[in-house]
Amino acid sequence: MSANKFLADTSCGCGPPTAEATGEYQETSETAIFNNQSVDYKMAKLTPSEEALKQQEGAVLGATTDERWIEIDLSDQKLYAHEGDKIVYEFLVSSGKWAPTPTGEFRVWIKLRYTLMHGGDKAKHTYYYLPNVPYTQYFYKGFGLHGTYWHNNFGNPMSHGCVNLATPDAEKLFYWTSPLVEQGQGMAYSSKDNPGTKVVVHE
Repeated sequence: MSANKFLADTSCGCGPPTAEATGEYQETSETAIFNNQSVDYKMAKLTPSEEALKQQEGAVLGATTDERWIEIDLSDQKLYAHEGDKIVYEFLVSSGKWAPTPTGEFRVWIKLRYTLMHGGDKAKHTYYYLPNVPYTQYFYKGFGLHGTYWHNNFGNPMSHGCVNLATPDAEKLFYWTSPLVEQGQGMAYSSKDNPGTKVVVHE
């Protein structure tokens, strides 16, 4: 099956957020699972750093003017955060291994501080159940950028179609992009007044 047909037939990636999603941290005793294996790590509730919060200044203006935009190079497994003619951030990522990461030009349509992700196939050993995935930014259906606590193999494809980042890198990006998530809120949808940052994904 071609990557384009796969994407046309499914909306996989991390799976889109449910209608009940709030972006808030959920206390849970359930075990995190990645590719049928238990993850020996629990995602604690995070406190944003001062550096990350400072990056919110100018985020909406940057998105409106496309001064701030994200480039994801799948060949190099790198993400570049552009602001004007400068590269503000350069991060290693892990894109799709068990499902392709879509290429093209997109916009962040929803951001969640935390979200539950689950999917895959137990028979194919690709099942995953990951509570409290931090700093998630969906840019195309159920495909997004997010922090990762179940592997540390950045620079190599490791996902089901999403773009995995180290959690500290995902935090910086989350507060740098639009739509802005207000303090005390767990999520934000893009809108005309709070537009989503442009995301360009290419080989």
